[in-house]
Amino acid sequence: MKKKWWHEAVIYEIYCRSFCDSNGDGIGDLRGVISKLPVLKELGINCIWFAPIYKSPQIDNGYDVSDYQDIEPDYGTLADFKELLDLAHGMGIRVIMDMVLNHSSDEHRWFQEARKAKDSPYRNYYIWQPPKSDGSEPNNWGNYFREGSGSAWEYDELTEEYYLHQYSIKMPDLNWEYEPLRKEIYKMLHWWLDFGVDGFRLDIFTRLKKPKGFPNTEKAPNVILDRNGFVVDTAMCTNVEGIHDILHELYTEVFGVRECVTVGEGAGVTSQNALGYVDREREEINMVYHFELASRHIHSITPEHFRRIQTNWADVIRHNGWAVQHMSNHDSARQVSCYGNDEKFRVSSAKLLATLIHTTPGTPIIYQGEEIGMVNVKFDDIKDYNCCYTIGDYNSMIKSGVSPEEALKFVGPRSRDNARTPYQWDASENAGFTTGKPWMKLNPRYPAINLENDLASEDSIFNYYQEMIKMRQEHPAIIEGELRFLMENHPQIIMYLRECEQETLLIIANYSNEKAILSPSDVVDSGIWQRLITNQAGMLPFIGNRDFLLPWEAEVYCLIKTR
Repeated sequence: MKKKWWHEAVIYEIYCRSFCDSNGDGIGDLRGVISKLPVLKELGINCIWFAPIYKSPQIDNGYDVSDYQDIEPDYGTLADFKELLDLAHGMGIRVIMDMVLNHSSDEHRWFQEARKAKDSPYRNYYIWQPPKSDGSEPNNWGNYFREGSGSAWEYDELTEEYYLHQYSIKMPDLNWEYEPLRKEIYKMLHWWLDFGVDGFRLDIFTRLKKPKGFPNTEKAPNVILDRNGFVVDTAMCTNVEGIHDILHELYTEVFGVRECVTVGEGAGVTSQNALGYVDREREEINMVYHFELASRHIHSITPEHFRRIQTNWADVIRHNGWAVQHMSNHDSARQVSCYGNDEKFRVSSAKLLATLIHTTPGTPIIYQGEEIGMVNVKFDDIKDYNCCYTIGDYNSMIKSGVSPEEALKFVGPRSRDNARTPYQWDASENAGFTTGKPWMKLNPRYPAINLENDLASEDSIFNYYQEMIKMRQEHPAIIEGELRFLMENHPQIIMYLRECEQETLLIIANYSNEKAILSPSDVVDSGIWQRLITNQAGMLPFIGNRDFLLPWEAEVYCLIKTR
């Protein structure tokens, strides 16, 4: 495999609105990010992914773009972003942008023109359908935000047609069948690359192609969350035949003729179909951001599940593909709350998860706050939540007869807001995020969990992430080594080798709240091993010294020689 820079990269996702506020208006901004670039450099990351920072009405926190070539005023200006780019590049940090190509805001100029008349030159930039003979929606598709009637179609009285919106009524879907739209998008992507960005994370890229004829979905309605017969079917516009033609054209028109990276994110991508997108010979995208291991709907995993998913994705990489390693992002709950133990073992489980993410095949992505072990928030009032999904699900459950207490208990742990509370820099008022009123309520645990406290601790999570990132840079087996699991039936232990010509690494983790006992025959006894890192300071190396692992203990070893 000929390595590209992104194979060796460690990407850090910034959700700008919640990262750092420089002017006291309570909203994170680009100048706030600029002020923290030295912290990111110290952490060791070499690429930043920005969640959308384009001009937007913020119906879905920037994923409703009203101008693809301007910066949201809450965040700053194009000049601010150019300064940030230049400073980051000077530090050896690349920058990729979140590109939302499935839909725009209804406040985008294209849609404003499209809805004026059926003969508008922008009409076919979007997807319009006439009503059925009785005036009803073109089909039974429901939208993911479950607003209003629940339909994925919104009636426009001026032109007497419906437009498609898989998400909010204020986020109409773009029509990728229309060549003038495609050319406009290609021009815009080149503009950003000329501006200096290093690539794109492609939001819900699997939904750009819509099924011919817009047939009804046959999936049964969910009686709690859907009303009036409209069905939320995640497969209705996912991986539709023809999606590869769209992506290949994107490659030939933009991605393949520029030095940039593309990270595809979307529902329906699995290890079974991923090579259709990321096999380098297909000329589509570089790597995929999948949800088989981590999702806002998954709140626990097992060693068996981890082994199976990682084995499958290692096979994708082995066959000329590439993938991302992550357990959280802006759309999910906090990884230490979902997959670790955010109370008694918060620190050690946060480090164990970091170990797994940074030593398995693919490019790791750190979501802001994971490097200090930020945890889920538990708000007592739905008014404190901002996420469209959370509020929509809550209101739908209330209308179906579920009590407010039960509805909040259901939607709270799944809310995207768990990851969107402001970054916790220190224990001062508003956690050092802003001198004003934060746009969103802070996590009440911030006086204890914050960067300043973490750095002052001998058990620092931030410092552990630093060591993991450094290890990735120094040990080629992490980038190019084969993955082989050991002790594949153990209910607590995750143990695997990363092997390449130059070296062999052994990773051992106790993925549980209980001590794990192993007999000598269970460990690798055919070699002499040097411990590279442990998340349990003061403990003797596991190999050759102990027959047990502490709860959430993780260690990495390098083979010195075989016996």
